[in-house]
Amino acid sequence: MPSSNDTQTYDDEFWRDYLTRGDSKELRLRRLLRVLPHDPRCKLCAAPFGGPGGVVMRAVGKGRAAENPNLCNACFAFIEKHHGGAEINASFLFADVRGSTTLAERLSPADFHTLMQRFYAAAAKVVIEHDGGIDKFVGDEIVAFFFPLTSGPDHAAAAVRAGLAVLQATGHADPEGPWVPVGAGISSGTAWVGAVGDQQKTDLTALGDTVNIAARLGGLARAGEVLVTAEAAAAAGLDPDLVRRSVDLKGKSSSTEVVSLTVGAASATAV
Repeated sequence: MPSSNDTQTYDDEFWRDYLTRGDSKELRLRRLLRVLPHDPRCKLCAAPFGGPGGVVMRAVGKGRAAENPNLCNACFAFIEKHHGGAEINASFLFADVRGSTTLAERLSPADFHTLMQRFYAAAAKVVIEHDGGIDKFVGDEIVAFFFPLTSGPDHAAAAVRAGLAVLQATGHADPEGPWVPVGAGISSGTAWVGAVGDQQKTDLTALGDTVNIAARLGGLARAGEVLVTAEAAAAAGLDPDLVRRSVDLKGKSSSTEVVSLTVGAASATAV
């Protein structure tokens, strides 16, 4: 992480530069850390907290932060001292277990917990492998971010690949069907990204309409489907001839144009 200076003013310009420059050294470090075993990991730099990799990280000051278990000590110290953020162009992925209420009714609480933990672990592994970061686990869904600092300039393409890979990882391409039904939503555009919180807890998060759209699409997608906004599809370089449709999202005054992708035995196709 960049070095901190308590006397510096950390304004929008500072955060915009930090989040969007996609510094090659930062990206190389993150890609190195992500191959060290094993999960869970720092949601910003991908430093592993468990296994042999975790031992190494703790020795160099990147163990799990007591104040926020989703961040390593170094990343937490950085954002704690640099409260603030900026509007940047980023991509977001919401992957949602479909029919979780029915699943919870059918399974014992312990078995449902085991299933959800398996989903969290599988989805998180995929996101990290595709240079994304885990924002949070919320109930039956995983929320992931992709912006230049973590994913490089092609963050939309990384988000789409990750969304499709989550469906692969949960068995949607398997002949016997998925071991857990999942749908996903992806959007790209302007969002406020930065450090929020107080002395008890500081975190890196994203806010704005782009984030809300991804959340709505994640809830709307059918099992085995990834709904991608037209903007995200264009930014990701998807085939412009893919079929598009308009969907009405709760709380939105106008319809949203999306591309629908499904996972098949060989590739993603439009439906």
